[in-house]
Amino acid sequence: MPDRLRPLVARRIIIAITGATGAVYGVRLLQHLQHTPGVETHLIVSEAAVLTLHQETGLQRREVEALAHVVHKVRDVGAAIASGSFQSDGMIIAPCSMKTLAAVALGLSDNLIARAADVVLKERRRLVLMVRETPFNLAHLRNMTAVTEMGGIIFPPLPSFYHNPQSIEEMVDHTVARVIDLFGIEHTLAPRWAGLKGQAAGDIQER
Repeated sequence: MPDRLRPLVARRIIIAITGATGAVYGVRLLQHLQHTPGVETHLIVSEAAVLTLHQETGLQRREVEALAHVVHKVRDVGAAIASGSFQSDGMIIAPCSMKTLAAVALGLSDNLIARAADVVLKERRRLVLMVRETPFNLAHLRNMTAVTEMGGIIFPPLPSFYHNPQSIEEMVDHTVARVIDLFGIEHTLAPRWAGLKGQAAGDIQER
């Protein structure tokens, strides 16, 4: 449907899923934003991500694409999101492979994921890269520095434990919640830090 015929939405978020491990982060983002009022998601799934999605989540491409409002093919560099005239609030690459990180850092725009990320950066919009690799080598670190200097946000999906997660799902949701926070979108995915309580808080006050 042409943009001029689409109902107005408050927010548009581009989500890309690449072949790095951690496909569940992209899926969970889509699942939550699918039912968030006023948010329209635009999805790109890389060819390698199709394999990772099936391996890690058991989901087929069509099942993941059904979670998005609009789907774009990774080789379609002429898609609407490849232009700065397309209005969006930004882009999340979840997870982000080191290959995609390098493409963004160097401005290669060799597929729609890298091109859309390049557009988000040049238009001074929010770009979040949930990079997955460990340990990092010097090329990885330099690429992350380059993206940060261009205005992107490097967000490795590192779990936190202060909320005492009881499952992998809770750990994933807490990370996804932090990412969604960066776009100012309301959610109830995870509890927020309310300060130290009990004995730990007392110990600090005594010092």
